[in-house]
Amino acid sequence: MFSWSKNEGKKKDPELFQTVSDGLKRLYRTKLFPLEDTYRFHDFHSPALEDADFDNKPMVLLVGQYSTGKTTFIRHLMEQDFPGMRIGPEPTTDSFIAVMHGDQDGVIPGNALVVDPKKPFRKLNAFGNAFLNRFMCAQLPNPVLESISIIDTPGILSGEKQRISRGYDFAAVLEWFAERVDRIILLFDAHKLDISDEFSEVIRALKNHEDKMRVVLNKADQIGTQQLMRVYGALMWSLGKIINTPEVVRVYIGSFWAQPLLVPDNRKLFEAEEQDLFRDIQSLPRNAALRKLNDLIKRARLAKVHAYIICSLKKEMPSVFGKDNKKKELISNLGEIYVKIEKEHQISPGDFPKLSKMQVSGQKNISYGVCMCLRLTGKPRACTQSLYPEPVPRACTQSLYPEPVPRAC
Repeated sequence: MFSWSKNEGKKKDPELFQTVSDGLKRLYRTKLFPLEDTYRFHDFHSPALEDADFDNKPMVLLVGQYSTGKTTFIRHLMEQDFPGMRIGPEPTTDSFIAVMHGDQDGVIPGNALVVDPKKPFRKLNAFGNAFLNRFMCAQLPNPVLESISIIDTPGILSGEKQRISRGYDFAAVLEWFAERVDRIILLFDAHKLDISDEFSEVIRALKNHEDKMRVVLNKADQIGTQQLMRVYGALMWSLGKIINTPEVVRVYIGSFWAQPLLVPDNRKLFEAEEQDLFRDIQSLPRNAALRKLNDLIKRARLAKVHAYIICSLKKEMPSVFGKDNKKKELISNLGEIYVKIEKEHQISPGDFPKLSKMQVSGQKNISYGVCMCLRLTGKPRACTQSLYPEPVPRACTQSLYPEPVPRAC
């Protein structure tokens, strides 16, 4: 385990991070938010950012099927229990639990949590009571939580009936968290490598965040070396069908709990893998400022493309009669509009929103967004490109050269 409390370098991080967050907030309010508001970006893609989204600590999101060791992983990382924790072989964690630092142990229910302006969860109110009744914040004093926050999620179920009975869009909630967290950890049980339909849907929803994603093969101490090689190969084969990237996904192998290893044949391998994963998590506070800057620029590129799309649709929409029929035609031919914008404005295809998702959002929002938007007069290009030459606070430059990561104790 790492000595989080002895990390002297992290004492400089709060001041560094606060300086960068102030600069990013100013950039967003003065440059990007006016563009988003004009072209109704928030109705199609992501809600507007608030101060808490820039000020919050780095967050780690744990995702996996039931009984893969997500909650046990958190307890192993913090070396103590947290309020609301339930562990068992059956599906035990039925709520989203934000594990955060606090002066005293306590639990904040979801409806009270989404009205707290100091917490970055206010926009989760849009998912309704069905979700908020399954959302809480567990606060406790812990040296690990002074640097990061951890999001525990319900185990992903198998079967259509169980998936529908949640009462809220599970994949959409995870996608909301994925946009805002610094690291996504997918946990797999060495004895249960089957990927359910809902888990496949979740992984596809996280497609645009592969850079944040890490894969953990947990409970690997329960099988021998030969079986572990076969399990590892089967996991990579299964992931290859869902995660369509040319790079190989980094998989950490181990048994992340405090109990002795059942089969100690691979002890050195497990210890080395655990150290690599915890080093990666421990580096998040130093890299948080750059991650937020990266996400803001990514959001600006999407907002610029969205503005071009809306204005292209506006040019095609009739002013008085036949709007409904024309809207259906434009939505079905949205792919052609993508190609036209790509050639006209020299935009990379990777900057465009997913076509199917944009078509679904367009069924409800295109008429309203087109009626409210202004004619394009160079605003998207000028507004987003002004983000790049804008002087970034000196602290952000300092974060490009972090101090060496402390060794494990």
